[in-house]
Amino acid sequence: MKSELTREQAYDHAKEERINRLRIRLFHTENTDGARQYELCSKIFEEYRYFRFDSAFVYVKKMIAIAGQFHKEGELIRSKLLLIGILSNSGFYKEAFEITGAININELSDSLRTDYLILRARLNAGIAEYENDAHLAPDYRRQSERDFRDAEQVTPSNAFEQTIDLAFLPERAAHPELTPDYFYDAIIKQPLSQHGIAMVATRVSYAYTGQDRVLFLALAAIHDIRSSTKETQATFLLGRELFEQHRTEDAYVFMQEAVRSARFYGARNRTVQIETILPLVAGKLINDKQHERDKLLIGLLLFLIVAVVLFFLLVIYRRQFLRIKADEQLIKEKNKQLEHLNEKLWESSRIKEELIGLVLKTCSSYIETLDKIKHQTLHSIKLGKYKDASQFLNTIQIDEQKGQLYSMLDSVFLTMFPNFIASFNALLKKEDQIWPKSGETLNATLRIFALIRLGINEQEAIAKILDYSVSTVYTYKTRVKSRALVPANDFEQRIMEIEFTDGSYFG
Repeated sequence: MKSELTREQAYDHAKEERINRLRIRLFHTENTDGARQYELCSKIFEEYRYFRFDSAFVYVKKMIAIAGQFHKEGELIRSKLLLIGILSNSGFYKEAFEITGAININELSDSLRTDYLILRARLNAGIAEYENDAHLAPDYRRQSERDFRDAEQVTPSNAFEQTIDLAFLPERAAHPELTPDYFYDAIIKQPLSQHGIAMVATRVSYAYTGQDRVLFLALAAIHDIRSSTKETQATFLLGRELFEQHRTEDAYVFMQEAVRSARFYGARNRTVQIETILPLVAGKLINDKQHERDKLLIGLLLFLIVAVVLFFLLVIYRRQFLRIKADEQLIKEKNKQLEHLNEKLWESSRIKEELIGLVLKTCSSYIETLDKIKHQTLHSIKLGKYKDASQFLNTIQIDEQKGQLYSMLDSVFLTMFPNFIASFNALLKKEDQIWPKSGETLNATLRIFALIRLGINEQEAIAKILDYSVSTVYTYKTRVKSRALVPANDFEQRIMEIEFTDGSYFG
């Protein structure tokens, strides 16, 4: 069925081409050739009969006019019966009843009387279904049943019709051979038109329920599509049956097709009937989709819960196994920390040893110098040579002694940190780098940060050692940090990371 829906436009296009060819032939027919005109109008009407109501109405009116013009009474009655049929199909029940009432049934041949009674029966059944009223609809249905019985008396059913009637036997269950497949094969093997198959299959569907009814309605709907029948009841009934079976998605597809076809044909009654049910189907479809999404969401949540539970179980299960590795890793990390601390302690110890050695050597030198000064000064005083004592004391250059001390401090420091100057300048832009002048080991700025690398962080201590004011030390530090490539707060830490080398100055 869905596959045939994709070919619907091709079937419609083929029908329109047939209609165009017939209309061209009618256009070239002489006005005086009534029989030929009636024949072509009849063929065009048959193409439009279940395809488009307005066009079918135009050509059946032409048939009536031609039959009246050429006094063809049989063709006139038959054309009026055809008009009743399309009026009934399109929901013009009042107009159909008026034409039906104007025909004298007693003047009709058996064939026309049978057609008349069947049309009136379908007209009453159609209005009963359309009104669906508890008070009036039963009367229309009873009249429809009477007309079908009368038609059967006038023209008894042929062998095929009798076979189809077996589907409605009350005791059908007692005949196991009367299966849905039996009637399906009977319909397919009978030489019927596409529309004829659809009509018979629709009729048989009323004898069944459930999936068997879907079988015959689908057969009818497929052949309606192939014959470009837009005034189709089968597609609507199929959609409604699927809706009752809770196959909402398929029901919505076929309901939409049914309402499109009804609008295309111009069947007002069918359009109203379908549009009454279509919102219910659409609402159910939306609810089903939401329910599916809810089920999917619930399933996803359950999956996540199970996954989380399994994850935690796995974590608990592996915890004992991982604890040993974690402990081993912790021990390794602690050992690394201890090694690092030992390196720092060893570095600090070596620095202290070097500094202590420097201090002892300096102090020893200064004690020796002071002892010489003391003896020389006392000797001059004993001899009364005060002027010689004063001249001797003036020969002692304190600044020169400071310079020697700083030079010794620089040498000791650069022995421990030979890469200090290069590492220090790597933290500065090229234009801001600070290098000692020729003949210098360290300048004032480098000497301040050298003391910081030795662990002397207090500005007061640095100022006393270098004989600077505290503000001078602060200015030097701030100036360098402001030009550094690293954040000012990290500069001193980067200075402390300059590597120590065990190259003993006093070793």
